[in-house]
Amino acid sequence: MHLHGIAQRVPFKALKVRAQEKIAEVAAGLGLTGEQLGDRLVPDFGLDADGSTVIDYGPRRFTVGFDEQLRPYVRDGDGKPRKALPAPGAKDDPELAPAERKRFATLKKDVRAVAADQVLRLEAAMVSGRTWTAGEFRELFVAHPLLWHVVRRLVWLSGAGGGEGPVTSFRVAEDRTFADVRDDAFVLPDDATVTLAHPLRLGAELAAWAELFADYEILQPFPQLGRPVHALTGEEAAGHRLARFEGASVPAGRLLGLTKRGWQRGTPQDAGVERWFHRQVGDKRHLVIALEEGIAVGMVDASHDQVFETVWLDTAPGDYWGSRTYPLRLGDLDPVIASEVLADLTEVTAR
Repeated sequence: MHLHGIAQRVPFKALKVRAQEKIAEVAAGLGLTGEQLGDRLVPDFGLDADGSTVIDYGPRRFTVGFDEQLRPYVRDGDGKPRKALPAPGAKDDPELAPAERKRFATLKKDVRAVAADQVLRLEAAMVSGRTWTAGEFRELFVAHPLLWHVVRRLVWLSGAGGGEGPVTSFRVAEDRTFADVRDDAFVLPDDATVTLAHPLRLGAELAAWAELFADYEILQPFPQLGRPVHALTGEEAAGHRLARFEGASVPAGRLLGLTKRGWQRGTPQDAGVERWFHRQVGDKRHLVIALEEGIAVGMVDASHDQVFETVWLDTAPGDYWGSRTYPLRLGDLDPVIASEVLADLTEVTAR
């Protein structure tokens, strides 16, 4: 679990890559991918099956649950919300209450350590179109005491195991049954594949899902139903460059924030300067940003604003050469991936 955390969060690139390699090695030995192993490493923190736990002070008992960001909340014995878990009082059990308060503090800290990663992993899965079998979905998500709190706040897609046939959008209800966009009961076939629905995959049902979630006051862990969608222009789709972003000036710190959304820093070149940023958008397809000045390794705070010289689609990250031929076309990208990179670049270049 700690190794997986390093692979997800550590800011040092070499250490992160090494941790990812070890995770892949362990996963391969189990016949799994790294992401599949990650699904199986999420601890349940000793929570009850309904995703809660009871803090027992003796005369007083408090129930701890979790919101859409996996942040804990506390309710008293009457079910009324409390701003925080109260300190033990004179009438509470002198041994049990302090131990239980300490257990709550540890639980809060431990869940915080994994919560952000799990939300980001699910958002990335939505973008990449990652799939699970119906059995995996039920076992790893619906039945998981912690992840359950996130899963029931998202819209999912059920498709035929072979990838053909009708696709049904559904959600997980509070009783862990499934319901479709009309809020009718939905039976997930045992041979189905399950994916997280990107708004572009929901088509005409998007508005109905948004209305249903609003009616039930369901807050989402990340933008899904209200996620902005973008499209390439005809000229962009027919070419390999995104000229609309070229010439934009972006603070180095803001640019580095893209690493949380799947973008990677370039390999340091002369004098340890990273001259490009890139994001893999398919097999041997990378969207690359050539930076006018580049980011000096170890001197991010001293780096000036970065000007996007060229933004283009290539088979591998590197420098842009005007004399080269670039055969890849942006229009061949998956529409979801195209929307996501356009959203990233629109946000990072906004003034």
